[in-house]
Amino acid sequence: MKGLIESLLQFRNARDWAQFHNRKDLALALSIEAAELNECFLWKKAEDASKEKVAEELADVFAYALLLAHEMGLDVEEIVKEKIRKNELKYPVEKAKGTATKYDEL
Repeated sequence: MKGLIESLLQFRNARDWAQFHNRKDLALALSIEAAELNECFLWKKAEDASKEKVAEELADVFAYALLLAHEMGLDVEEIVKEKIRKNELKYPVEKAKGTATKYDEL
């Protein structure tokens, strides 16, 4: 993960784009790219979405998420593992298995 973030930073810094990558704008860019990812599936069956286009938009989502985590001083692996731990408490297997019900309605 660190190597990937370093590659993103090198790419960004070589172009002097750090000036545009404040926390707010990275969060907005992440949201916009997620919407573009959704657009890949709009008005079609999920299996008809272009794998190439999904990969491109998903890469943008990951890139902005990683840059935002970096700017916030967050360790991606650590925060994802912590979220999994929290979700394990909210969604115990015996109650949540096979259902999409929200934790407060289980």
